[in-house]
Amino acid sequence: MSVPIRVPELGESITEALIVNWLKEDGASVRADEPVVELETDKSAMEVAAEAAGRLTIKAPAGTRVRVGAVIGEIAESAPTTPEAAPRASEPARPAPPARAATRPGERRPGGNGDGAARPERVATATDEPRPAAPPREERRPAPARPAPSDADVERVPMSELRRTIARRLVEAQRQAAILTTFNEIDMGELQALRARHRERFKARHGVDLGLMSLFARATVLALREFSVLNAAIDGDDIVYHRRVHLGIAVSTARGLVVPVVRGADGLDIAGLERAIGDLAGRARATRLAPSDLQGGTFTLTNGGVFGSLLSTPILNPPQSGILGMHTIQPRPVAREGQVVIRPMMYVALSYDHRLVDGAQAVSFLVRVKELLEDPARMALEA
Repeated sequence: MSVPIRVPELGESITEALIVNWLKEDGASVRADEPVVELETDKSAMEVAAEAAGRLTIKAPAGTRVRVGAVIGEIAESAPTTPEAAPRASEPARPAPPARAATRPGERRPGGNGDGAARPERVATATDEPRPAAPPREERRPAPARPAPSDADVERVPMSELRRTIARRLVEAQRQAAILTTFNEIDMGELQALRARHRERFKARHGVDLGLMSLFARATVLALREFSVLNAAIDGDDIVYHRRVHLGIAVSTARGLVVPVVRGADGLDIAGLERAIGDLAGRARATRLAPSDLQGGTFTLTNGGVFGSLLSTPILNPPQSGILGMHTIQPRPVAREGQVVIRPMMYVALSYDHRLVDGAQAVSFLVRVKELLEDPARMALEA
């Protein structure tokens, strides 16, 4: 009995995918629930697992575009191998026929000598071609250099579906929205001290780390309660205000940047945010995200600081109206109560759609995030 491997449902409005890679060879044995093929859509990459154990037959090779529901392979139970039938004892083994001679005895082969032994054939080389006579010494000129092929120093690789979509959406965002960025800086000293004091106890109680991203997510959620326009979107001539915060978290993967969504982030505490973010980031890097994980975001967080970025201007994720960029923490001299001190500082950047969000709202939102993170007790008290 054969079990078909079909292209699964890929999410709303997605009807086809690209077979990026078969993780098993044609004819290989596979286990139940073992990933066998990798698909890529214009929004994400995913693996399809075998529904049964058996032997794999590939119906559609890598590089094929396939529609939802299409059968791209099948898994059949391995047929038992049977030894070849041995010759019956009553039948004597037939002797092998003698090899035919290449020439008859005494016959001369072309190029051979009189005793029938073949002379080795001479292999032609480039030096056998006729060459023009060399010019006199005083007339010789250096040979002109041959032009190199146009693609000799480059490698052309087709863009993946995900990379093409990233490129298209970034261009669309800049063309359709009036993107403006405002900056501020956050003294991370109190937040770092809080993590140092409570990290082990927090992990023992909740089973997850007290991560920086979850603290930023909590501060963002609280600030969006006060400045809900940054959690809104433009739809034609209407403004759509979202009652919930569905927080996109930008995750860098081997195939490019994806933004899975923590749904209902406004209803989660810091431990819940840490679990949700960790789960989405892990599944994104393992290409295990479902299409629904990437839909419905209302605001986005991105952290270029993990790569050492000091300052950047993030681009909106349409149709969202705001994205908050985090950056690396760097010890810098700052003024505190008339004294110059060294503090762990982070630049933050808020890009927003100026068609919908006024400058005062954007700046006030970012200041509110700064206040919550510089005095973390406010996040617990929601003050």
